[in-house]
Amino acid sequence: MTADAHDRGELVVVTGMTGAGRSTAAKELEDLGYYVVDNLPPSLLRDVVRLVDESRGLGQPIAVVVDVRSGSFFQSLQANLAQGATGRRTTLVFLEATDDVLVRRQEAARRPHPLQGAGRLLDGLQRERVVLADLRSEADLVIDTSGLNVHQLTDRIAESFGTPDTLSLRVTVTSFGFKYGIPVDADYVADMRFLPNPHWIPELRGLTGKDGSVSSYVMEQFGAAEFLDGYVPVLEGVAAGYLREGKRFMTVAIGCTGGKHRSVAMTEEIAARLTKAGYEVRATHRDLGRE
Repeated sequence: MTADAHDRGELVVVTGMTGAGRSTAAKELEDLGYYVVDNLPPSLLRDVVRLVDESRGLGQPIAVVVDVRSGSFFQSLQANLAQGATGRRTTLVFLEATDDVLVRRQEAARRPHPLQGAGRLLDGLQRERVVLADLRSEADLVIDTSGLNVHQLTDRIAESFGTPDTLSLRVTVTSFGFKYGIPVDADYVADMRFLPNPHWIPELRGLTGKDGSVSSYVMEQFGAAEFLDGYVPVLEGVAAGYLREGKRFMTVAIGCTGGKHRSVAMTEEIAARLTKAGYEVRATHRDLGRE
C-alpha cells in the first residue's frame, strides 16, 4: 500500500449473489458521498480509480459494483485488488442470501439469472455460487440479506461506511412564490400569505426578506412568532424520524405571493433555528429576483 493510501478516499468493491441487494447497497453508498460505478468490468478498476483521482481528487471515496456478467470474474478482480494496486484502502463487500430468497426476489423482478442459460433460475444461482465461492472467502465484509428489507440493508451499509458528516440530515429550506408554482421536490410546504405583505409598505417594497427592515417587519406581525415556535419543532420531529428511516435529505418550502419578502424572511429564520438545533441546513431562495 502506498504511503498516502490512508489519506485517500476508501475504495469499496460491492459484489455477491444476483438478487442479494447490490443495487440497494450502491444507492446507499452514493447517498453517503461515494462516487459509484455499477457493473464495472474488474479489468477497468484501476483506470476508474485513476480517473477519479484526477477529476475529483484523492479524497473522493469510490464504490464499484461488479458481478458475474463481467466475465473472468474472480481472477481479474483478484489481480486488480492486489496489495497496493489502486493506492487506496480497499474493502470488499459480499452480499449473500439463501437460494429460496434469491429465487423469490428474481421471480418478483421477472428477470432471468445471467448464468441461467436454458436451465432453471435455481441452476443459474448454483453456478453463480461456484463462481463466487473463492471471492466470498476473500471478502472483508459479508452481509446476509435473507432476512433484511431495503431499509435494514441500507442501515447496515450506513453503519459500515457512513461518517458523522454523511449520516447527518441535510435540510434545504427554500423560499418561493406561489404565482410561480410550488417546488416539486418539497417534502413540506408552508404558506406565509397569512402575514401582511411588505409589498404594500412603500419603503419596503423594493427590498427583500434578507434585508433587516423587512425581516423585522415580518417577524413583528401577529402570528409570526407563534408560527415559528410551532412549526420548527414539527420539522425537528420529522427530521428525527427521517434519520431513523435512513432518509438524510429534507426539503422545506416556504411560500408567499412572489417569493420576495415574507417567505424569504421566514426561510432565513427557520434555517437559523434548525442550524442552532444542530442540523446541516442550506437556505435558498428560488424566486428571489424574478420580480
